[in-house]
Amino acid sequence: MAVGQADMMAKDGVACEDVTTVGFMLVEQFSMIAFSSAIESLRLANRAARRELYRYSLWSETGQGCTASNGVEVRVAGAFSETPPLAMAIVCGGIDIHRRDHRALQAALRRSAIRGAAIGAVCTGTYVLAKAGLLDGYRATIHWENQASLASEHDGLEIGSDLFEIDRNRFTCAGGTAAADMMLSLIVRDHGPDIAAEVADQLIHHRIREAGERQRMDLRMRLGIAHPKLLHVVGLMEKTFAEPVGSQDLAESVQLSKRQLERLFLKYLGRSPAKHYLRIRLEHARHLIRQTAMPLLTIAIECGFTSASHFSKAYVDHFGRPPSSERKG
Repeated sequence: MAVGQADMMAKDGVACEDVTTVGFMLVEQFSMIAFSSAIESLRLANRAARRELYRYSLWSETGQGCTASNGVEVRVAGAFSETPPLAMAIVCGGIDIHRRDHRALQAALRRSAIRGAAIGAVCTGTYVLAKAGLLDGYRATIHWENQASLASEHDGLEIGSDLFEIDRNRFTCAGGTAAADMMLSLIVRDHGPDIAAEVADQLIHHRIREAGERQRMDLRMRLGIAHPKLLHVVGLMEKTFAEPVGSQDLAESVQLSKRQLERLFLKYLGRSPAKHYLRIRLEHARHLIRQTAMPLLTIAIECGFTSASHFSKAYVDHFGRPPSSERKG
């Protein structure tokens, strides 16, 4: 499958003054859903306005087709080094973003920023902006799986967990369908709520979500339970994996005995509080191993383990393979 350029071009390729030129900078293994949510919002804005509001083009490192994480290859206009002056440059990231060389893309983004372009990212594209120094002094966000790894590499970065962030001429989002919400908010800002509402209607996107809404599904929905005391304790566990809270303190936080809390976990989750806590810590550790170059001992400590050997044994028991195997290949 190949995706071409905007389907509504001005005659002879000459842009009107109020046309916003947008360059989508595709990184290998980019997220197709985040990219399509963003670009389709612009296409539908053109359709809703019955004129060209946005003119978009696609770019890759080599100038050849770029392959998304789902295996679909997308045709591009050229290489990052060939991008013309743009009003907006949007990095489309995806899986294994930290394993790739982004120097050519970073250089193109810096050029665009110097020319006055707004710089944005969808999904893990925020990582590239941070590496290029283009988020210094700006608020930003990234997919929830990548927040800890990005924060570990950029101590001074103001990284949040919001659905998307629009901070002056920088805009970032969590990925997935959050890209549509971010683009719809930009459309509201640039062309008013009526155009944005028509785009949302075409997308069958019943509500334009606010920037500050949470990324992850509500804990109640994720676990499929509604018991308030159990939800409180699990929420506390997810916030304290670096310094695990003792079982007695967890129980007291919801005015239960240790034995009562044990029964509650076994009834609703089928495991003890200690095993659930360990599961949370190990899953967070796996995210860090896969998405950062942090030493395994550092990851072990950040996830509440006292030694590398304790961490490795717990990891093998839970995932069936050692933590070092996550980085092979």
